[in-house]
Amino acid sequence: MTGVVLATVLGALFALGTFLVLRRDVVRVVWGVAVVAQAANLYLVTMGGLAGIAPIGKFGKEGATGVTDPLVQALVLTAIVISFGTTAFALVLTYRVYEEHGTVDVGELGAAE
Repeated sequence: MTGVVLATVLGALFALGTFLVLRRDVVRVVWGVAVVAQAANLYLVTMGGLAGIAPIGKFGKEGATGVTDPLVQALVLTAIVISFGTTAFALVLTYRVYEEHGTVDVGELGAAE
């Protein structure tokens, strides 16, 4: 049941991100790229496994069963930080374009040149 819910949420996030990337407004394009990046992070965490315990400390006599892979979580945490930085940088560039040209519409920016 949770697999169906996660697949639906992932599909909705990727669809929303794709919808935003195809807009003419540059700000919406930046947010669309950010949504797609977060959907990819959620996909990676989902495929890495959600059930289990962290492989830290003592597990008892029977050993570690159902251990979650921490490498996936570390990589996704790094990807979140990088995505935040690139999104902030893209929004600053979008603001500079707005200051210079007075618009963030892709069609108007192409016609202005």
